[in-house]
Parts: sequence; structure tokens; C-alpha cells
Amino acid sequence: MESLKRPYPPTHTQLLPANFPGAIIQAAAEARAGNLIVIPTDTLYGLAGDAFNSAAVRLIYAAKQRQFSKPIPILLADHSDLSRVVRTVPAVAQTFINQYWPGPLTLLLPKHPDLPAEISHNDSVAVRIPNNQVGRDIIRAAGGALAVTSANLSGQEPADTAVDALNQLAGWVTAVVDDGPSPHAEASTILDCTGHELKLLREGPISARALLGLAKQ
Repeated sequence: MESLKRPYPPTHTQLLPANFPGAIIQAAAEARAGNLIVIPTDTLYGLAGDAFNSAAVRLIYAAKQRQFSKPIPILLADHSDLSRVVRTVPAVAQTFINQYWPGPLTLLLPKHPDLPAEISHNDSVAVRIPNNQVGRDIIRAAGGALAVTSANLSGQEPADTAVDALNQLAGWVTAVVDDGPSPHAEASTILDCTGHELKLLREGPISARALLGLAKQ
């Protein structure tokens, strides 16, 4: 775990209403500059940084007090961004993508070599497209791909409102974009598609039964 102090005083963190003029552009500019931000998603609020910036990814670990053995997922804005972060997309994974993206399904896929090593300690990467327009607009304006994990300290309750995220991460992030309470208020389902057999790593809004049924079609 990175041993760093908060880079800013807590008062430096801005709470930006999503409908405030320029909020999306401002938040994206902070991410492009290597700073951390908090964005809304369809599941929980996310602590986000540039997925291709090693220092920003390390700062995510420090802000969350997260062990480096726990990888950081990547959220995309659009399907066309997928080839930038994964090497290949297995046919079964494409079936799930077609059915559930954008939405609360995270897929483990073969990691693209251009990603920094800090994203994950192995050859896979967790990826999804969130079903939240504000979040996707920020990701798109920031370059199309952000490293994003739940906006809370490790071991604490995940943030399903912007104020919850602000209370835990002020001083680590430069902007928190407030788009109201998260509609699901639970983490996404995670499915490992990198091996010969599918592995459900976490069940969330999308059930194991639904995934199994689709895989058998």
C-alpha cells in the first residue's frame, strides 16, 4: 500500500453538481492532469483517475488505503474504447457485452500491454461501461478510459451519494461530481471470462442465473 499524505487540504476538493455548467469538462480536465476525481455511476460513486497514468493509479491505492494485490477496474465511455484496454474479447464475453453494456456487469478480460502494471498484478483487467450518462460523459471527455474503484476508504461502506464520497476522500480528490443518489447502491456483478470456464467472482445487480442462462443460449 502506498504511504502518502493527502495531496491537498480537504477544502481544496470541489463538490460539483452534475448539471452545473462546465462540471463535466472541469472534472475531466482534472483527471487528464493526473488528479483524482469522484464520478457517478449506475452502481456506486467511483474514485477515478487516468487509467494510463501510473502515478494516478498509485494515488488511487493510497487514497483508498488499498492493498496493491487488489486490482483497479477500468470504466469505459463507449464500446469502441475496449480495444485500448484489452488484448482480445472472447466470444462468450462479447455475448455478455452485447446484452449488458452499458450496465452493472464487470468482465475480467485479457489485459492490454499498454496499461500500467499498477492496474492489476496479473494478465487480466476488470472492465465495464456504466449506465450513467454523466459518468460516461466525464470518462469520454477524459480520454475514454478511467481507472475507477468505489469511492470509499477500504473497509468502509461504499459511497452511494456524492456527499458520502466527499466525506471520505476530501483532500485526495480535486472534484466530486454530484449526480444524486446511485440507482443501484450496490457494486456490479463481476464475471471472469479469461479462462476455459466462466467464474462468477461477485454477484450484484445481475444474477448468476441470468448470466448462466445467457451463456447457454
